[in-house]
Amino acid sequence: MKARVYVTLKRTVLDPQGQTIQQALAGLGYQSIKEVRQGKVFEIQLNGISKEQARAQVEKVARDVLTNPVIEEFRYELEE
Repeated sequence: MKARVYVTLKRTVLDPQGQTIQQALAGLGYQSIKEVRQGKVFEIQLNGISKEQARAQVEKVARDVLTNPVIEEFRYELEE
C-alpha cells in the first residue's frame, strides 16, 4: 500500500515562495494565474498492515513528524 501526504501552508499563512512563483509566471505571460501556493508531497510505502492501520499510522506520522501544526495542514491518499 502507498500513501501520499500533501502538506501545505494554512490559508491564513503568507506564502512568499508561492507569491514569487506567481509573479514569475505573470512575467512569462500567464496573466490568468492569480495565486500560487507551494507545498510538499511525501510518498510512503506501507507493508503488512490493514487499510485502517495504514490510515492511523499515516495520520500520526503526518501530524507528529511531517507538518508544523502552527502553520501547515495536511491531507493524504491511500492506494493499494
